Amino acid sequence: MTSGSVDPQLKLQAAADQARQAAAAAGVVVTQLSTAQQAMDAAELLHRIWNPDGQGETPMEPGLLVALEHAGNYVGGAYAGDELIGVTVGFFGAPQASLMHSHIAGVAAHAVGTGVGAAMKLDQRTWCLQRGVRTMEWTFDPLIARNAGFNLNRLGARFTEYLPHFYGEMRDGTNAGQGSDRALITWDLLQMAPCSSAEPELVLLRPDDDGAPLRYAQGNDIAEAVGAAGVVGLQIPADIPAMRQSQPELSARWRTALRETMHPLMQTGWQVHGIKESTYLLVR
Repeated sequence: MTSGSVDPQLKLQAAADQARQAAAAAGVVVTQLSTAQQAMDAAELLHRIWNPDGQGETPMEPGLLVALEHAGNYVGGAYAGDELIGVTVGFFGAPQASLMHSHIAGVAAHAVGTGVGAAMKLDQRTWCLQRGVRTMEWTFDPLIARNAGFNLNRLGARFTEYLPHFYGEMRDGTNAGQGSDRALITWDLLQMAPCSSAEPELVLLRPDDDGAPLRYAQGNDIAEAVGAAGVVGLQIPADIPAMRQSQPELSARWRTALRETMHPLMQTGWQVHGIKESTYLLVR
């Protein structure tokens, strides 16, 4: 080994230890879902999470979950006693199955914020490392600040691409009518990079006094607006899911505002290096 390097087996053991500790702290057991009944239960839980009012299309069919697991992909569930309270599903991506795309992860409403999501993600990380896979990617809604904090600050993953209208028109109860812009997250499972804690020199987007998006610049004007700034901030609402329920038109305006600010920045070489108090930090 070169100086400063770490044996991958030691990193695998450390990852497994982290996963066990996270599961114990959350009070769950994370396991693979391999039976038709488990797939049915998982699909029903995901349906309830994505359609809290009972209306909308289910995000994953039971048969697809059975097929994915049988083909050697990750279909995991978190149990609190006999109750399934979390589901995570990922499948392998090209080339040569060296990349896992983590497609969906959900936690029952009453268990959100208890560490179940972290326990599942760390279990998925260990599962991948055991199979020689060291890179995982997934998408998330960049307007949800708590998910951004988890991905960038807790896991140390990287926000690598802004994907406008990625899924097209979505028809589940949570996302219908809100657009499907997504952030692509890339996680080096052996090298969790620390996030930036720098203060922004210029804030290009923030809520005004009424909670509406206030943009300092957009589109072609952004390059001139940032000038010589080395760190810019994009502040989003702290709780977009609540805004979607109470003010859906306003939350849709935030989708447009973030897209028209963040996407041009990233296309011209700016990179997201973290999020602090609902403010994305981008550096050149």
